[in-house]
Amino acid sequence: MAAHKVIISCAVTGSIHTPSMSPYLPVTPAQIAESALGAAEAGAAIVHLHARDPQTGRPVHEPQDFEPFLRVIKQSSDVVVNITTGASPYMPVEYRVKPAETWQPEVASLNMGSMNFGLFPMLKKDREWKHAWEPEMLEASHDLVFRNSFKDIRYALDTLNKTGTRYEFECYDTAHLYNLHYFWKEGLVQAPLFIQTCFGLLGGIGAHPDDVMHMKRTADRLFGDNYRWSVLAAGASQMPVAAMAASMGGHVRVGLEDSLWLGKGQLAETNAAQVRKVRQIIEGLGHEIATPDEAREILSLKGGDKVAF
Repeated sequence: MAAHKVIISCAVTGSIHTPSMSPYLPVTPAQIAESALGAAEAGAAIVHLHARDPQTGRPVHEPQDFEPFLRVIKQSSDVVVNITTGASPYMPVEYRVKPAETWQPEVASLNMGSMNFGLFPMLKKDREWKHAWEPEMLEASHDLVFRNSFKDIRYALDTLNKTGTRYEFECYDTAHLYNLHYFWKEGLVQAPLFIQTCFGLLGGIGAHPDDVMHMKRTADRLFGDNYRWSVLAAGASQMPVAAMAASMGGHVRVGLEDSLWLGKGQLAETNAAQVRKVRQIIEGLGHEIATPDEAREILSLKGGDKVAF
């Protein structure tokens, strides 16, 4: 039964959006925990987590930055916890992997290829910046390559495979699917592969329906029945791409990491609001959402009792 249900993942805060862009972006550990638990209550089976400096909102990534909200979430919910290894594209892989190595979650994200990572279009909107680091970070992305070399990916796998953590493989273009196929054929990752195809970020594939179909067809050809397909899309494309994937039997990811909006001109006040909206789409299509335990079954996860927090 679980195999026919739709997993909703919620990416709670990320490292791309900044506090000046929305007053609703979770920044402090308490806000991140509250927002993750709200998303879980609304129907998210998985919460994908980054950490931020509670004073400035800047992305931070020491293991101790995660501890306060990890423990609150674990004590309050059976939701599946997914810790980022993408962290920020400005951080080296050894640093990016450390929180997942330390806390040994059920799932960790893993970017499957290097790419240009253009955040600078967000500078076009006039706004008053609360912190100097925000426009500086966005401007620097004119010359930003998010490094995820074969060596980097191998490092992450060698480090995390021994913990029993499985992966949300983030694929921003078809080449990333081929990179994942290489590691799968080498026996370094095991099926079922949880493949998150990512759309609409400048430097990766677009968010046109043809792009979604192209990624799905390529994954089908490379992996057959050995993978579980999910989608995320940036900004205004979030819900249309989620609806398209859900109609095709795929899983979906929403959250303020990927889009700050609930609708045209309407900021999402919580992650739960986005979860409820995509849940309405999924259930309107006649599908059911997966519980955390059903998501564990679908993705062959180790269980919440085997994490280190």
